[in-house]
Amino acid sequence: MTLRAAVQMDPMDGINIAGDSSFALMLKGLERGYTLYHYDVRGLTWEAGRLTTKAHGVVAAQRVAGDHYRFGDEVTLDLGRDVDVVLMRQDPPFDLGYLTGTWLLERIQGETLVVNDPVSVRNAPEKVFVLDFPEYMPPTMVTRDLDAVKDFQARHGAVVIKPLHGNGGKAVFKIDADGSNLGALVELFGQVWPEPFMVQQFLPSVAQGDKRIVLVDGEVAGAINRKPGEGEFRSNLAVGGYAEAAELTPREQEICAALGPALKERGLIFVGIDVIGGEWLTEINVTSPTGIVAIDRFNNSDTAGMIWDAIARRIGG
Repeated sequence: MTLRAAVQMDPMDGINIAGDSSFALMLKGLERGYTLYHYDVRGLTWEAGRLTTKAHGVVAAQRVAGDHYRFGDEVTLDLGRDVDVVLMRQDPPFDLGYLTGTWLLERIQGETLVVNDPVSVRNAPEKVFVLDFPEYMPPTMVTRDLDAVKDFQARHGAVVIKPLHGNGGKAVFKIDADGSNLGALVELFGQVWPEPFMVQQFLPSVAQGDKRIVLVDGEVAGAINRKPGEGEFRSNLAVGGYAEAAELTPREQEICAALGPALKERGLIFVGIDVIGGEWLTEINVTSPTGIVAIDRFNNSDTAGMIWDAIARRIGG
């Protein structure tokens, strides 16, 4: 099957070609002979019922630093008519700009497949969608109320506080059981972010790893275990964590079996979930999941190929 795909993502010059999942998808698409275009979400234009954008054809891509892509001439695409699929792959923050992108891409529903489905992405931000599965989560609170946080911390000891719509381990803080700096941190979060923040019981088992499990159309594609770097409790690769090969525990298999049908039904084809210590679900990443390059390196798998196959099945009906 020959596909025409438009990839909505960040500028190509700044990506990490060694580990970027969007770039891996591009490489696999070109390898299969697909026609690919790159565009920026800020270029979306709606007029008279049509959604268009200026884009560049991706002529070539390779994992060679400084020479990793080549574009063709700029073209104007009608995203409802000129392509078979749009990959919504720009990185968060999950802000009004991101939300507006989903509203605009929703306009081409029924004409072009959007991965992941923009309505479901909008309704399933990583740290909110996970609240649908409380039986698999550690003790968790979403609030802006300092007294509520103090009560939670008194009951659960050390806690982790993080922005509700953050990503990559940014602005994630641990407060020890004595509660020092708790008031100041809650005050800071209240000033910086208008929305509530998330508070979770600190899990010492994070030292064993924070597992990223990738699901493709509801099925497990593979996993890596991310461990904190020296002097850190955060395992995110973006903040110095490191990856190792991983197998799923029985509890993780149970979690994936519970999530899989819900993801498939919502059109969330490429999803990365985070599980701490082999048992505690903390996030369901649907906006721009990562991790497939490391998973394929450890498992000798082809997750990018699995994603394209799932897309082709959806288009083929």
